[in-house]
Amino acid sequence: MTKPTESIARNLTGTSFALWALLMLYAVARVLQVFPGKVPILAVVALHVLPPIAFALIHGAMFYHTRGILAFFAICLVVGNIIENVGVRTGFPFGHYYFTDRMGPKLFAVPIQLGLAYLGVAYLSWTLARVILGNMRTSLTGSRVVTLPLVAAFIMVAWDFSQDPVWSTILHLWVWQQGGAYFGVPVSNFLGWYLTVYIFYQVFALNLRRRSTNLDPLPPSYWKLAVLFYAVSAAGNILPAFPSTGLSVVSDATGAQWRVSDIIASCALVSIFTMGAFALLAWVKLTDPKDRNLS
Repeated sequence: MTKPTESIARNLTGTSFALWALLMLYAVARVLQVFPGKVPILAVVALHVLPPIAFALIHGAMFYHTRGILAFFAICLVVGNIIENVGVRTGFPFGHYYFTDRMGPKLFAVPIQLGLAYLGVAYLSWTLARVILGNMRTSLTGSRVVTLPLVAAFIMVAWDFSQDPVWSTILHLWVWQQGGAYFGVPVSNFLGWYLTVYIFYQVFALNLRRRSTNLDPLPPSYWKLAVLFYAVSAAGNILPAFPSTGLSVVSDATGAQWRVSDIIASCALVSIFTMGAFALLAWVKLTDPKDRNLS
């Protein structure tokens, strides 16, 4: 075994406890949302946002180095917040909506926590896309500079597709002023989401062509942690389908009424067959002994 690989192994051993702790903390946060009112919604949102960011920072630094993962964060924050603010003020590209005060302080028209929410899940989605496409030990060149952002954007939009009606129509963290076909959420939201995340993934992919990454072999356990984190996020969308207490019907901004049980059950199914499918594909890729480019 080479010295660089030994160094990587030691670093992974030293950080694995922190990564697992963050994964467990995030899992607790997903459970807390099943018990509305027990914990302030602002605290629940913070626990949904901060552990994935810390995980991405630690995990990402192992492959992209500290400078690389900070560049990823900066691109996501700048692009995401600019487009979100444009979206709130103009309706493009998501549709007409506004944020309530339930997510805390705002930067212009967008809650600070929402801007931060892009970071962790964006990194996890990008990482799953890299695993699914393979060739982890080669530099990002050729057609992969475009195909990787395209795939990663689908994986991240699956996250929003699995829970937007819960956070907006049920919890009213934001309001779609003209409603929409997907339990009060317009189709344009998901098209706008895809465009937004594709842009910052594409910028990062172009940025990687000028930066070095750690191309030494990393053990499958390193990549599996990111897959597990994404899978826990998917499982968190399924948990609310079990309790039967609370509101039975909610209304969107147009007055259209939606059954809460229908929203939650549909989001759970979407989570299983979109997020769950991506997580499974990545996990199978990592456990396939024929693939020698992942570890």
